[in-house]
Amino acid sequence: MPSDPKRGRLPFEPRNNNKKKSEKTPAAKSPAIAKKKPKSTSRNSRQNSNLSAIPDEVSKRMGRRMAVFCGIPSALGMSSFFVFYWLRIKEVVDLPPYAAFAFSLGCLGLGVVGLSYGLFSTSWDEDRPGGIWGIAELKLNLGRTRDAWKASKEAKAD
Repeated sequence: MPSDPKRGRLPFEPRNNNKKKSEKTPAAKSPAIAKKKPKSTSRNSRQNSNLSAIPDEVSKRMGRRMAVFCGIPSALGMSSFFVFYWLRIKEVVDLPPYAAFAFSLGCLGLGVVGLSYGLFSTSWDEDRPGGIWGIAELKLNLGRTRDAWKASKEAKAD
């Protein structure tokens, strides 16, 4: 899905490095010229930061999804200590301590997985909110991430 050139790239989308590598330039005539560094203008740095920045609408959407998919299991994991303590004190159920530990650790681990799922299941396109569960967005965004990793490995190899 190519992005609109007017809007720029989607966040985390790999760059197309179709440009031919420039041939080696001849050595500078004087050492003073060779040591001189090119000035980076603030305009160029702003353009580069805008290309890699996540749009505000997308970041809010990511935050909401991460809060739901991470917050609910994490809250269950933390509150389970109190529930297991209450069950033990009131002698409702005699559970071993490792059961409380295993359940809370499982919920907190699910919260960590939910954090990643909330990030990758969000639509990274500003104009498209995406689905409720985000299955289609998850597949698309994991593909984009995999492509970006492959592109970075190829760039390091060159």
